[in-house]
Amino acid sequence: MHDWNALLTAATGRVARLIDEVDLTAPVPACPEWCVADLVEHLGSVHQWARHAVVEGTPEGRPEDAPADLSELAAWYAGHAGDLVETLATTDPAASAWTFGRGVGTAGWWARRQTHEALMHSYDMLSAVGREEEWQPDPAVAWDGVREVQDTFYLRQVKMARTEPLAGTLVLEATDVPGGADPVRIGDGEPHVHLRGTARELLLLLWHRATTDDPAAAPLLAEAITP
Repeated sequence: MHDWNALLTAATGRVARLIDEVDLTAPVPACPEWCVADLVEHLGSVHQWARHAVVEGTPEGRPEDAPADLSELAAWYAGHAGDLVETLATTDPAASAWTFGRGVGTAGWWARRQTHEALMHSYDMLSAVGREEEWQPDPAVAWDGVREVQDTFYLRQVKMARTEPLAGTLVLEATDVPGGADPVRIGDGEPHVHLRGTARELLLLLWHRATTDDPAAAPLLAEAITP
């Protein structure tokens, strides 16, 4: 079982360090309308919203805007990320919280969700400055990110009519998870389309940070999550 609070601390800490390392005005390839500073503002705002969902139990949080002065952005992000980390570290993971997942929401759900949020956006920050190969998440954590698409995001997209149910089933198989891992299946239609790769590769494909030459898989990947 993953220690999500420790992983969240590490992931947000990496983002905070990157703010001081990368060009905040560089465009983000996966989010073409954003520069890195916009991405950091988004992530810090999501952290605030998640903390409100845990503390107040509603989705109606109103995040504080990021400072216009980019020299103040690192402190703004670190403060809000730290507030989230502290709140989750001092809250029972089983405590009730508002979430957009299935079933009863818990604080622990948010620790997992915000870890993956920070991890993926740290990739975006690195890719903006040509350093994406530095993004090497633990395969087991990356594979859990793949599972999160299956158990949360794909189902939510379909429920909210953001995408139609897949015209087929993606069967994803990781080649690098220690001890092996059962395939992840997204969708329940025919045909079944198999993709094998590292957990990192498959996670980037699902989140539209990479592409595949497989003509059968490409349309299913495009619809599994709507950007």
